[in-house]
Amino acid sequence: MTDQRAPLDPVSAAIVDSGLVAVLRAPTADGFAAVADVLVAAGITALEVTLTSQGALEAISGLCRQLPDTVMVGAGTVLTDDDAKAAVDAGAAFLVAPVGGLGPQSVPFYPGTFSPTEIHAAFRAGAPLIKLFPAGGLGPGYLKDVRGPLPGVRIMPTGGIGLDDIAKWLTAGAVAVGLGGPLIGDAATGGSLTALAARARHAVDAVAFARS
Repeated sequence: MTDQRAPLDPVSAAIVDSGLVAVLRAPTADGFAAVADVLVAAGITALEVTLTSQGALEAISGLCRQLPDTVMVGAGTVLTDDDAKAAVDAGAAFLVAPVGGLGPQSVPFYPGTFSPTEIHAAFRAGAPLIKLFPAGGLGPGYLKDVRGPLPGVRIMPTGGIGLDDIAKWLTAGAVAVGLGGPLIGDAATGGSLTALAARARHAVDAVAFARS
């Protein structure tokens, strides 16, 4: 199979350029505004607000007003077309799901996959980026093996990826990495924003190292 990837849309291209998507998940979205400011100041410019967080839609709207236009704010854990519409109406620039199966969307949609069959189906369906989830237990070697017969896929591993794993995944062929708990920690629920800033800088540095 030859690499027949279509050119990326501007949102997906910005995510690939950044190499990181910060996944904001907490019982409530009350702390996301402060967390987002710290992440963006450190150089992370793609934020995924999970719809399982109470107040997620309001948070997406608020972040879109709060942050520069160069920051991509999207919605995660999008499980239905109704979820997708609500997120887009709130201002989400992209949608991410732990599974596939949604219909065509008005913004870039990154479906969740696990097996090579699912990855190939998402690629054939035209997904600009394909989420590999949960990726932590699979490891970067899995991605390297998959990309042998499927060189055209643009994969974004997410779930169970530590800060020290970022460079390994990118070197194995990931176009970006989704980071949740290991990056955000307890910062969204009252934890140290100073510690968050240090973790964010570590993540940004890891991308730069992998691409140097």
